[in-house]
Amino acid sequence: MAGNQEAYARAMEAGHNAAWDKEWQQAIAAYGQAVQEFPNDAIAHIHLGLALLEVGRLDDALKVYSRAHQLAPDDPIPLEKSADVLEKIGRLKEAGQQYINVAEVYLAQRDLAKAIANWEQATRLTPGLVNIHAKIAQAYERLGEKPKAIRGYLELAVNFQRMGEKDKAVKAVQRALRLDQRFTPTLNALRALESGSEIILPRLEDKTPAKSGSSARASQRNQPVVVEADPLGPMGEAMTDALGLLATYVIEGGMLDASGGDALQAMELQRQQSNANAIAAYLRAEARLNHPALKMNLGGLLVLEKRPDEATKHLGEASLNAQLSAGAYHALGKAYFDMGKQKQATRYLLQSLQQVDTSLATANDDLNELGAIYDQLSSALEDRSNEDVSAINGRFLEMLSGKEWKQRIRETRRQMEDILRDQGQQGMVDLLVANRSDELTDAVSRIDRYMRQGLFTLAMDESHRAVEYSPFYLPIHVRMAEIMMREGRVRQAINKYNMIAKTYLVREENDRAASILSEVLEMAPLDISVRESLIELLENELRWEEALDQYIDLADTHHQLGNFDMSRDVFVAAERLANREGVSKDKIVRIKHRVADIDQMRLDMRRAQKTYEEIIHIAEDDERAHRMLVDIHYRQNNAVEAIKKLDTLLGIYARNKQANRITQLLEELVTLYPNDTGLRSRLAAIYRQLKRKDDAIKQLDALGELQLQAGLHQEAISTIRQIISLGPDGIEEYKHLLSQLGG
Repeated sequence: MAGNQEAYARAMEAGHNAAWDKEWQQAIAAYGQAVQEFPNDAIAHIHLGLALLEVGRLDDALKVYSRAHQLAPDDPIPLEKSADVLEKIGRLKEAGQQYINVAEVYLAQRDLAKAIANWEQATRLTPGLVNIHAKIAQAYERLGEKPKAIRGYLELAVNFQRMGEKDKAVKAVQRALRLDQRFTPTLNALRALESGSEIILPRLEDKTPAKSGSSARASQRNQPVVVEADPLGPMGEAMTDALGLLATYVIEGGMLDASGGDALQAMELQRQQSNANAIAAYLRAEARLNHPALKMNLGGLLVLEKRPDEATKHLGEASLNAQLSAGAYHALGKAYFDMGKQKQATRYLLQSLQQVDTSLATANDDLNELGAIYDQLSSALEDRSNEDVSAINGRFLEMLSGKEWKQRIRETRRQMEDILRDQGQQGMVDLLVANRSDELTDAVSRIDRYMRQGLFTLAMDESHRAVEYSPFYLPIHVRMAEIMMREGRVRQAINKYNMIAKTYLVREENDRAASILSEVLEMAPLDISVRESLIELLENELRWEEALDQYIDLADTHHQLGNFDMSRDVFVAAERLANREGVSKDKIVRIKHRVADIDQMRLDMRRAQKTYEEIIHIAEDDERAHRMLVDIHYRQNNAVEAIKKLDTLLGIYARNKQANRITQLLEELVTLYPNDTGLRSRLAAIYRQLKRKDDAIKQLDALGELQLQAGLHQEAISTIRQIISLGPDGIEEYKHLLSQLGG
C-alpha cells in the first residue's frame, strides 16, 4: 500500500536539514519516518544508512545499506557504503568481495575509473586476488595509462610467482613487455623468473619512457640516424664499398699489368652504368686477380643483367668478406629468386636481413633476441608451399630496396617481434604474405601510434583503409576490436573478436582462436556464446581438462545471470565429463557441491541430500557435506538422522584434534535448534571436558527442563544428578527437585 507522499517529502526534508546541521539522531528519526512511509524507497534507505554510519551504529547501517541494494541493485552507492562498513568492523574478506561487486556495477555503467578504484580497494584488503589484478592491469591498458598498466601486470606476476605458477607469471610479464619492450623493471622481472629469484616491483614513481616530444627525442639519442641509403639495398652498398676496396688493392699493390688495367677499366665502366662492358672487363681481370671486391662487383652486375646462374659462382666467394657479406647474401638471394629456387633464396635473404639489422642495432637492442627472431622466422618458413615462400621472398626483396630500406628493416623486425609474441610464427607469415604487405606494415605502425595517442577515430579510419587492400589480414581486425573496446563499444568489440576467432577456426589455427576467445572472456566473462565457442574448440582438440574448467566457468556464469536450472545442467554435464576423463576426486567433489548448493537454493532438499551423500561416498571425511546433511535432516524434522550425521562429523573433528570446531558447531546448532535434547546433552558433555563448569550447568539445566516438559522423568533425574555432581550454586534446590522426582 502506497504511503503518504507529502509526509515522505516532509520527512526527507527534515532529514536533509538535520544532516546539514550534523544533528544525526534527528536525521535518523526523520529518514526512518520516510522509510516507514515508503518501505521500498532506496534513496531514503541510503540517507538513513549514512546517518547511522555517522553515529557509529555500524551493524544497523550495514542492514540498511543491504536493503537499499536489494531495492536498487544498479546503484553502486549502497554496495560501496556497505563495503566501507564491513571494512570498519573488520570483516575484511567480505569487504573486499563487496568492493569487487561495486566495481562490476560501475563497469556495467562504463565508468572504468571508478571500477578500477574499487578493484584496488579489494586488492588492498584481500591480497592474492589474481583475477582482479589482471582486470586492473587490462583496464589501465584500455585507458592508455601505460605506466599503471605495466605495474599492474608486474603485480599480477608477483602474485602468480608467490602461488608457484611460473608460466602464468611469465605471461603477465610478457603482457607488460608488449606495452614497453625496454622498461628496465619489466626486463628485470623476466630475468628474475628465469633465474628463480623474487620479482622486485618498481617504485611508484618509475615511469615508462615517454614516446613523444622532447622526451622521445632524448630517448632516441643513442639510435642511429637513418639517412637515405643506396636504392639497390645492401647489394648496392656493398658494390660501392667494393669499388673502393678494389681500387686500393690495385693501386697500392702496384698492379699495373693487364689484369690491373682490366680491373680499373671495369670499375670505370661500372660507374658509367655500362654494365655489360664492365662485366666483360671484370671477367678478363678475374683470371689473374682473385679478390672478394672484384667477385662482389662482378656477381652484382650479373644479377642486375639477369644472369643469375653465372652470378652465384662469384658471390659465394664475396660473402666470405665481412664488409661485403650482407650485400653478397642479398645478391645471392635475388639471384636464386630469379632462378625460381625459393628455398635457397630465403636462406640468403634472411642472412642479409639479419646482418643489416645487427649492424643497425643500438645499445638497447639484445642481439641474442634479435638472432632468435630470425631463427624463428627461418623455422616458420621451412614447411611452407613454394607459392607462399615465393611471395615472402618478394616481400624480403622489397624490404631490401628503395632509399629507406634500412629504416624499413628495423620497423618490420620490431613489428615481427610484437606479432611473434602475440600470435606466434604463423602471425609473422601472415604479415609477409598479405596483399601489399609493405603498405600494411606502415599502416599497422600508424594505427598503433594513433592508439597510443588516444586518437581512436584516426586509428579506425586507418584500419578501414588497410582492410580495403588486405581484407584477410586478421591482426588489423584485432586492432579494430581493440579500438571499439577502448571507445566503450563493448558489444561490437566482442562480436568482432568472435568473428576473428571463428576465422582462425576455419583456418584450423586453433591455438590462435583459443587465445582470442580467452582474451574476450577476460573482458566479458559473462558472455555465454564466447565461452561455448571456446568449449567447442577445446573439445574438438580433445583438450578435455581445459574444456572441463570452461564448463565449470560456464555453469558459474549461468548462476551469476540467475539461470539456475541451466547452471545445474551444465554442472551435471561437467561432472559426466570429469568422471569420463578420470580427473581428480577433489574436482568432482567441488562440482557436486555446486550442484547441491543449487538444489538447496531451489528448496529441492531430496536431490541435495542425495548429492551430499554421493560426496561422502567419494570423500568420506568431507566436512561440508556432513554439515549440510545435518541441516537438511533438521529441516525435514528428522532429528534422529540429523544427530547420526552430527556424530559422524564430530568424530571427524575429534580425529583431527579440532576441539574448537566441535564446540563452535554444537553452539551454533543449539542456537538454531534450542529444543533438541541431543544437541544440549552433547554440548554439555564437551563443556565438562573443557572444564567450563558454568556453561555445562547452563546447558544441563536447559536440557533438564526440556526432558521434564517432554515427560522424560528418568532422563531428567539423570541430568539433575549430573548438575549436582558439578557443585552448582543453589545445590539444595537441585537436591530438593531430585527428591520430588523420586531420585
